[in-house]
Amino acid sequence: MTIFGAESTTDEVLEGVDLSGRRILVTGVSAGLGVETARALAAHGADVVGAARDLAKAEAATASVRAAARDGGGSLELIRLDLASLASVRAAADALIADGRPLDIIIANAGVMACPKGVTADGFETQFGTNHLGHFVLVNRIAPLLKPGGRLVNLSSAGHRYSDVDLDDPNFDHTAYEEFVAYGRSKTANILFAVEFDRRHRDRGIRAAAVHPGVIRTELSRHMTQEAQDALIASITANQPEGAPAFHWKTVPQGAATSIWAAIVAAPDEIGGRYAEDCHVAEIATGTSRRDGVQPYALDPERAKALWAKSEEMVGERF
Repeated sequence: MTIFGAESTTDEVLEGVDLSGRRILVTGVSAGLGVETARALAAHGADVVGAARDLAKAEAATASVRAAARDGGGSLELIRLDLASLASVRAAADALIADGRPLDIIIANAGVMACPKGVTADGFETQFGTNHLGHFVLVNRIAPLLKPGGRLVNLSSAGHRYSDVDLDDPNFDHTAYEEFVAYGRSKTANILFAVEFDRRHRDRGIRAAAVHPGVIRTELSRHMTQEAQDALIASITANQPEGAPAFHWKTVPQGAATSIWAAIVAAPDEIGGRYAEDCHVAEIATGTSRRDGVQPYALDPERAKALWAKSEEMVGERF
């Protein structure tokens, strides 16, 4: 069995894999990791459903995906999805359910990072509302389409270590807003959602995992000044374990590799309810200074159930 790592690319992870006949939903296909994830899947024969807020931007961004699909026997269809609007999320989910074609995999890739304080169309704090609640409603509404043996992969981040979720004040109504605390809450929520989704669906053979793609230069950091990016890298470097390799940016194909590894290549029991990085299941981190590993609070099954209940309350829908 091939062992993949931090420098593995999407094409290396999928070498020799035929995805013909498999239908895979990827959110956030208008830039960066989403485009590369869709390209690699389509190149190996998958029928990719790409979701994006701006369809014109996604059309232009996915030219490489369509070319890969032509060469590899896959396909790409685009659907409109604005995760910061539950009306848009529900419309997208309703259309997929009405279409009725089953899904093998959902890769919840889209997200925002470290943006100024704001709210979604429904009044939720922007990062929690977009990164977690939007995907929470979408995935749960289309869960009946997932085939037995299917998978959900939520893109989280090492940024989950900035904060656990705050179930008492998710919208910063009573807490001073900090961009990276808000980001950390949303990324922890992505992991906890995978933990509870996995528990609820594994009897059908459906498994869920969360992944950290690595640190990559993509549009995700558009809200950060160069000074803020430099400070973040300095912080990562200062906090790395003794003897760890020096920090370096990942390429986009390296960043998307862990999503694809967890979705396609990894054994279901290996990744179900877990958090992966660098194409392997991460260890539980001790302390908050490590740049790798997963914080224990992000895998806490009781915390995951509590977040699920709070999320249902916030969106006004039971799943």
